[in-house]
Amino acid sequence: MIWLDTLVDAFDHAHQWVYEYLAQPLLFSLGQSAFLEDAFVATQWLLLSLLQLAFMLVVFGALEKWRPAERVTDRPAIRVDVLYTLIHRLGLFRLGMFLGLGPFIDDLLGWGAVHGLSTVHLDQWAAPWWPGVTDTLAFSLLLYLLVFDFVDYWIHRGQHGLNRWWALHAVHHSQQQMTLWSDNRNHLLDDMVRDLIIVLVSRLIGVPPEQFLALVVLTQLTESLSHANTRVRLWPWLERCVVTPRFHRVHHGIGVGHESRGPGSLGGCNFAVLFPVWDILFGTADFRTPIGPTGIRDQLPEKGGRDYGRGFLAQQWLGLKRLLSWG
Repeated sequence: MIWLDTLVDAFDHAHQWVYEYLAQPLLFSLGQSAFLEDAFVATQWLLLSLLQLAFMLVVFGALEKWRPAERVTDRPAIRVDVLYTLIHRLGLFRLGMFLGLGPFIDDLLGWGAVHGLSTVHLDQWAAPWWPGVTDTLAFSLLLYLLVFDFVDYWIHRGQHGLNRWWALHAVHHSQQQMTLWSDNRNHLLDDMVRDLIIVLVSRLIGVPPEQFLALVVLTQLTESLSHANTRVRLWPWLERCVVTPRFHRVHHGIGVGHESRGPGSLGGCNFAVLFPVWDILFGTADFRTPIGPTGIRDQLPEKGGRDYGRGFLAQQWLGLKRLLSWG
């Protein structure tokens, strides 16, 4: 696609300018030229993150104002979600992952290679099935998006189906004021487990680094939209092709998205991140339930009013306590 190639070229030029005229002079002035290669990747992430945040504010913010799903009554809770978003989208969490888990992943893949577990290049493997198409960037991105979304679907099922994992994932579902900022409201250990799985899969199927960047950005933008406080509807057939805010809001519904099999039971619906096809195939899709209040059943006063924390540190600490005391 010509327009996609044009966008990629424009971003590459912008990234090169930021790296050469801002990052390089700063590192040289600080005597840290040994980090030039890392800075090249870091400036890519930073530039993409700033573009994401601008797009979210302008486009998704306009949708929330145009047709909100509910009235905003708790702005302090939203400000905490903004903090989560900045930590993740500006690369602070990713930097920690890189420093902490990067060597572990390299060692693990090296061990696998020694024992005959080599990686594959999925787009090259698929080439004989779609001759003349597989050499395009759009095809590779779509193929890898499908794979990542399939993996994400089962990760999400695990987050809701395993008690100890749910103890962490509950941080995400405890938000009763969902907005475009709510996607990154997660326990850091929960994010670490998910990111570790995604990075390992990407390395195993041979995703090129530049395409991995694009995949992360596309996924993050879609997830931000799916959490937006908007009741905008698409054509019925299109709502079965892509995850919409309405589809995902049902997933966050009290007693619907997590405990759909009854009080206290693990279950849920609408787990897909990008494509509802996985929910349709595995019987977890719900297109009929109307959107309603979001949160977890035991947060309700009549169900005990459980405290999941108001601030960032409280949410992280209470998540750890639930994990260690479960059962």
